[in-house]
Amino acid sequence: MALYVQKFGGTSVGTPERIKKVAERVGRFRKEGHDVVVVVSAMSGETNRLIDLAKQIHEEPSPREMDMLVSTGEQVTIALLAMALEQQGVPATSYTGAQVGIVTDQAHTKARIKEIDTDAIRQDLNEGRVVVVAGFQGVDEEGNITTLGRGGSDTTGVALAASLKADECQIYTDVDGVYTTDPRICSQAKRLESITVEEMLELASMGSKVLQIRAVEFAGKYKVPLRVLSSFEDNEGPGTLIIADDEETPSMEEPLISGIAHHTNEAKLTVLGAPDIPGVAAKILSPIGDNNIEVDMIVQNVSPDGKSTDFSFTVARGDYKKAQEILEKVVQEMGSGKVVGDTAIAKVSLVGVGMRSHAGVASLMFKTLAENSINIRMVSTSEIKISVVLDEKFTELAVRSLHTAFGLDKESQDS
Repeated sequence: MALYVQKFGGTSVGTPERIKKVAERVGRFRKEGHDVVVVVSAMSGETNRLIDLAKQIHEEPSPREMDMLVSTGEQVTIALLAMALEQQGVPATSYTGAQVGIVTDQAHTKARIKEIDTDAIRQDLNEGRVVVVAGFQGVDEEGNITTLGRGGSDTTGVALAASLKADECQIYTDVDGVYTTDPRICSQAKRLESITVEEMLELASMGSKVLQIRAVEFAGKYKVPLRVLSSFEDNEGPGTLIIADDEETPSMEEPLISGIAHHTNEAKLTVLGAPDIPGVAAKILSPIGDNNIEVDMIVQNVSPDGKSTDFSFTVARGDYKKAQEILEKVVQEMGSGKVVGDTAIAKVSLVGVGMRSHAGVASLMFKTLAENSINIRMVSTSEIKISVVLDEKFTELAVRSLHTAFGLDKESQDS
C-alpha cells in the first residue's frame, strides 16, 4: 500500500457539500489500505474576506498580524474536513501548520519552509488515521505564525510529501491535468500524460496557472512525484504526472513542444536615445530593481552611428506606472533619452525539452506568426523555451495557430 499526500485548493473545499465530497474521495483511498495526508486551503473566497476585514481596520496592517489573521481560514477547513471524515467512519486528526511542526523563516506573508517535524503525522498514520494539515502556513523559531505567500498550500503539500518520502503528491484542482495550452482559448488543447519538472517550471513562469512555481521547484529538488488531478470528477482519471528531469519518460523521444503558455499581464517600457556607453543598462535597471520591480524580457538596439541605444524591457502591468516614473527620473539624470511605453502587449511562449535536440523551432514559430499577420515586438529564448511579445489583441490567434503548427492538435499528447 502507498502513502499519498493529497492537496485540495479553495474551490475544492468551497462549500460544506464539496468538503463532504473531498472526504468521500479521501475515505476511498484509506479504505483501500493507503496512508493519506491531506493538505487543504481556506474555503474559496475566505482569505480575500479576511484581507478585506483587515483593510477596514488598518490601511497598512503589520505583516505579522496579517499572518495571524489569514492563517485562520485554513483552520476552519481542516476542522470541517476532519469532521466529515469522522462522519464517514474514517478516523482523522487535523493540525495547523504550527501544530504539525512546519518551521519557517521569519519573512511574514512570504515565509519559506526550513524544516518539518513529521513525528506526530507518522504516529497518526501508524494508528490508521488520516492526517489533515492546514496549508499555506507555519511557525517561525520564535513561535510566530507565518504564511507562505501565493501558492503556499501547494508548497506545503510537496514539502510534506518530501519529508514523509510519500509515494506521490497529488494536487487536486478544478482541471484534470496540465494541458498543451489553455483549453478556454484553444478547443484543441490536449491533456498531457506527463511533463518534466523543467518544462512545468517554464510553463508556470510563463503564465500557466495550474501549479505554483515554488511547489514545482520543491518537487524537482526533492524528487517528489507530483500529479495534477481534478477534484470535480468522481472518476478523476490519471491526470498529469510531473516527473524529475532525469527520469525516463514513457515515449521513446521527447516531443518537440510540450505546451504553449500565454501571459497578458505585461507592459513594455523603452528608453529611446539613451547614450551608448558602458554602464547605461545598469543606470536604467538598478533603480527599477531597487524598487522591487521584476524585469522580464530585455532588448537593446544600438543606433547605426553607434552613439545612442534604445533599451526596452517588460514588467508586470501593475508595476508599469511606477517603473515609468522611475525611468523619467533616470532620463533626466542622464541628460538624454525619452521614455515610451505600451500596456497592450502579451507574451506567448513555446516550451519543450525537445528543443534541445531539434532545430528550426524558432523559424517555424516566426513563420506561423507571420502567416497570421502577427508582428513580433520582442524575443527571448532559453534552452527549452522561446517567448515572444506581441500585441495583446493577437494572443488567442497566436496560441491557436502555434498549437496547430507544432502538431499539438493531435489526439495523443503523451510526453
